[in-house]
Amino acid sequence: MISKKDNIAEYILQTWQMEDLVRAFQNDEALEQNAYLRDLKDMMRAEGVLERGHVQLAQIAVSEMDELHSRLYDEEATYRAAWLQLLPSINILKAKTDDPTQSDMQMCLTFLYEIMLLRLQKKPISPETTAVQESVSRLLSVLAATYKELAENTELLDE
Repeated sequence: MISKKDNIAEYILQTWQMEDLVRAFQNDEALEQNAYLRDLKDMMRAEGVLERGHVQLAQIAVSEMDELHSRLYDEEATYRAAWLQLLPSINILKAKTDDPTQSDMQMCLTFLYEIMLLRLQKKPISPETTAVQESVSRLLSVLAATYKELAENTELLDE
C-alpha cells in the first residue's frame, strides 16, 4: 500500500480502488482472508459507505489536498499559473459531473480515477482527454511532492 506521506494523490486513488474492490466482492470469502480488505469493509460499513461514497480517511486526505492547493495557489506564482491554465478544463469536467459542487481537488482526483477505470476496461480515450489528464497529473504531482516535503519536515501530518 502507498502511504499518504509518500504520495497523497496515489494514496487517495488507491483507497478508492480498494473501496470499489470491496464493493465488488463484499460477499466473497476471499475478501475476508485479506486483513486490509476486511478492515476496510468494516470501516466502510461503519461509515455507511459500503454502497457509495468514500471512507473518512480518503475524505480527509482530499481535504488536505484542497488546503495545500489553496496555499500553493496563494503563495506560488508558478503553481497559480499552472492551475489557471488548467481551470477551463476543470470547469468543463465539473459541468459534466453529477456533483458540480465538489472541490477542485475532488474533481481532479475523480477525473484521474475515471481515466484509470477506462484504461482498465480498455476503452478509448480521446487525445484531448489525455492532454487534460497529463496536465492534472502534473499538477497533482506537485501537490503530492509538496505534501511529502511538508510531512517529512514538520512531522505534523499523520499517516
